[in-house]
Amino acid sequence: LERAAGLGHVAATYNLGLLHLDGQQLPQNLDRAAALFRTAAEAGSPEAQYALGTLYKEGRGVPKDPKESARLLASAARAGLVDAEVEYAIALFNGTGVAKSEAAAAALFLKAARKGNAIAQNRLARILASGRGVAADPVAATKWHIVAKAGGAGDLWLDGFVADLKPAEREAGEKAAREYLAHLPPRT
Repeated sequence: LERAAGLGHVAATYNLGLLHLDGQQLPQNLDRAAALFRTAAEAGSPEAQYALGTLYKEGRGVPKDPKESARLLASAARAGLVDAEVEYAIALFNGTGVAKSEAAAAALFLKAARKGNAIAQNRLARILASGRGVAADPVAATKWHIVAKAGGAGDLWLDGFVADLKPAEREAGEKAAREYLAHLPPRT
């Protein structure tokens, strides 16, 4: 792996960075992990962009830098990496390292939610329930909350929100969730 990374193999460079990050097969070295991720990110690896963006977000192996984190996460999100879409949407929603845009965050959460990311589904449900960045839609909020719960992302606040809805809204959301879940491929 070290040799392939030295020869400029992008995937090897990224994977070597992971080994230095987790410290399982190699001693943990966050500085080396960040340097390897940077090399792979500059070569266009969305996974490395996401990994390096996360390090900048947390200040691990590099100085904490919300703007650089957001830039890297945005690049990985544009490449379609679902975890980056979620993290960048959170940055957009909160205005962390990037201009705050609840509407752009909602659109990105929807994109990631449709890819099956339970965190995005939960965040989207909360946004739809509160009407932040989008028009409030209790039926859609219910749908995405149920879908997120099926994916393992429960939320007591949303449980209460759904319980307090008018029966017709709650039933419409439950029906939409059942239909959505019925069309998903079986989990393996």
